[in-house]
Amino acid sequence: MRPNPIPPQPGQESVWDYPRPAILQDTDKHLKIIFNNVVLAETNRAKRVLETSHPPCYYIPPEDVKLEYLIENSRKTFCEWKGSASYYDISVGDKYVSNAAWQYLNPTLNFISFQGYLSFYASLMDACYVNDELVKAQAGDFYGGWITSDIVGPFKGEPGTRWW
Repeated sequence: MRPNPIPPQPGQESVWDYPRPAILQDTDKHLKIIFNNVVLAETNRAKRVLETSHPPCYYIPPEDVKLEYLIENSRKTFCEWKGSASYYDISVGDKYVSNAAWQYLNPTLNFISFQGYLSFYASLMDACYVNDELVKAQAGDFYGGWITSDIVGPFKGEPGTRWW
């Protein structure tokens, strides 16, 4: 089934206008991540990955993340565009979640500028914000895109989108 892209309104982006292969872009949008009443990360110096059919995936510089709450685990995945990713569990107080964040320690050349930056699954956090707007998590248990009102789909990860 071929998707029917939603036409963007003024001030919106369509994920169907994003490129393939994926690209990396700087963003000065204000990002904030909250987990168990702790601001786990906050920045205006993030990068975002844009790829056809996916909402943006945001990567935060490690200096803007409270790294003491992250616990490296053995999970690894591979992306044909970005390279091999390493994963982290998060523990804050009495709350623990597995595989909640990831980073590329040795990314491909096109993504070298986000080496060591961290991304978080919005679905596993208490709240993620882009410019004070609460993010909706990309559907599915693998993709980490963040959906805001200025992004239109349909989005990969929803039922029936596996082969897009």
